[in-house]
Amino acid sequence: MRLLLIEDEPKAGDYLQRGLSESGFVVDWTRNGVDGLHLATESHYHLIVLDIMLPGMSGWDVLRTLRRTHDTPVLFLTARDEVEDRVKGLELGADDYLVKPFAYTELLARVRTLLRRGVSRESETIVIGDLHIDVVRRKVVRNGNRLELTAKEFALLYMLAKRTGEVLSRSEIASQVWDMNFDSDTNVVDVAVRRLRAKLDDPAERKLIHTVWGMGYVLEERN
Repeated sequence: MRLLLIEDEPKAGDYLQRGLSESGFVVDWTRNGVDGLHLATESHYHLIVLDIMLPGMSGWDVLRTLRRTHDTPVLFLTARDEVEDRVKGLELGADDYLVKPFAYTELLARVRTLLRRGVSRESETIVIGDLHIDVVRRKVVRNGNRLELTAKEFALLYMLAKRTGEVLSRSEIASQVWDMNFDSDTNVVDVAVRRLRAKLDDPAERKLIHTVWGMGYVLEERN
């Protein structure tokens, strides 16, 4: 199985990479949050070991952004044994946490437990009519045809599909997908929806993305 280790401390990172490799895992190691997020979203991993204090982007922000499109199990590493840190991590979507310093045997046991839990996630698929979204592999198929989406297009589709039937405002979409405050003078959301529609709906007889004037957008089947 393939793991991603995001840890900036050289000694800790080298120790964990060697230990996990010797335990039979394929381990990619990166030392900053920006590169870690890129790898986590562009490649397929069975589990991510994520430190909180990272250069470039904190572990909190990595996890917050990752959870918009991916459900990969995440084991948080923290140097602070504070209840607030543990609660924050779990609320953001971490699956488990481990306080430094820790014994390697405990980390290995937690990794194996999370991997057993994550097996069911391998097949997580959102199905809406003839639309199939493989969340883990970022694979989108409509009417038997695979769609090639950009990272933002996938994030937008995932958000709409997870909340199918619910009208989402432009401001909410901008906040979740682009991590920005919506400005009425910008058309970034409308442009993204138009491009997604061109791939998802234009070739299809039945449309899934609908505009609710004055409110936003909704993804749902309609007769």
